[in-house]
Amino acid sequence: MAEITAQLVKQLRERTGAGILECKKALEQTGGDMEEAVVVLRKWGLASAAKKASRSTKQGLIGSYIHAGSQIGVLVEVNCETDFVARTEEFRELVHDIAMQVAAADPKYIRREDVPPEVVEKEREIQRARVLAEGKPPHVADKIVEGRLAKFFEEVCLYDQPFIKDNSLTVGDLIKTKIAKIGENITVSRFVRFKVGDSQPEPDAAAEAPRS
Repeated sequence: MAEITAQLVKQLRERTGAGILECKKALEQTGGDMEEAVVVLRKWGLASAAKKASRSTKQGLIGSYIHAGSQIGVLVEVNCETDFVARTEEFRELVHDIAMQVAAADPKYIRREDVPPEVVEKEREIQRARVLAEGKPPHVADKIVEGRLAKFFEEVCLYDQPFIKDNSLTVGDLIKTKIAKIGENITVSRFVRFKVGDSQPEPDAAAEAPRS
């Protein structure tokens, strides 16, 4: 059995577009055999998700969620390709789950690429200063900093956050499984989270994906 390395998982993910966890499981199931792992992912319906990810999403729903006690509320727009899919119970459930995720985990951005470069660089500087202050050798500092940056993205980016109903999946992985199952591209385009006592966000302060 071949060692299931991070590089092997990355290669499978690049080939199929499936999530990291699913790629790792497929490789473990096939003893590290790349071709067999691709077949497994195809059987699971995940390998086709990447092909659909570039397709235009002009339909969808705006979902809402009010947390118990009515202290936190969320509006979220989730898009798909057709009005037919937007009306399905499975898509409506996904929109509701994403609204709950935003309420519970308070992401600031949708994807990593939505985080402004200056914010990422500032976080990198902070973490590097922390690592050096902890006495870590400079030659390992960069690797530690990148690990902490990954944790930062996990905290602030919706797609990187562990899904609140199943933390073995990220929200991004959840969306990929729905793309594969439903057969249409699905994207989160924007959300806004309100909390009693907080200042009301300006219209451009809500997390929003760039429009093409």
